[in-house]
Amino acid sequence: MRSDVLLVARPGRGPHIECAGALAARRTEPDVVHLLSAAATPLGGDVISVRIIVEAGARLRVRSAAASVVLPGAASLLSHSSWDLEVAGELDLDPQPTVVAGGARHHTSTRLRVAEAATARVRESVQIGRIGEDQGFWSSALHADIGGSPLLRHRVELGRGSVADDVLGTPKACVSELRYPATGFDSAGTVLELAGGGSLSTWQGQRLGG
Repeated sequence: MRSDVLLVARPGRGPHIECAGALAARRTEPDVVHLLSAAATPLGGDVISVRIIVEAGARLRVRSAAASVVLPGAASLLSHSSWDLEVAGELDLDPQPTVVAGGARHHTSTRLRVAEAATARVRESVQIGRIGEDQGFWSSALHADIGGSPLLRHRVELGRGSVADDVLGTPKACVSELRYPATGFDSAGTVLELAGGGSLSTWQGQRLGG
């Protein structure tokens, strides 16, 4: 199944929302939108596309109503999600964790284009497997530009077959957070200041919240 979400934040107006497929979105506060599942997704074979536009002078916070549980489909283990973020105002994107269960494989890509005067916070967290599961795989690629110039190219893999897969101790959970223009913030992970402005925090371990 293919699911598409479009969110557009404009100054002085409520967010514009368009949805199709298994994902829905609801405005829960004047500048807050929650994503929620209208059907089970992502399953193997599913493709999810989320586009977010925040115009200059507008503010948008995006959350999710629950964690996303990725499951294998009847014909495929692999699912995809993509996030296209265009920010001239203020965006805070912090969905609930993604749990890759049952041996599923999930690929995420995020493309962020942020204006020099804008503010962005993009947080992603993932857990490989429910209790007793460890055979899933997840990868994430983040491509961020500031004012048309490269800001960050970042890729992470977790789980069975990842570059960090090792029988002696493979990380099964990850939290990544990009902030612009903040050059530092409190985090459980390692915070790196970026040459073009902003900062990136990355944490890996066995269990989220553990």
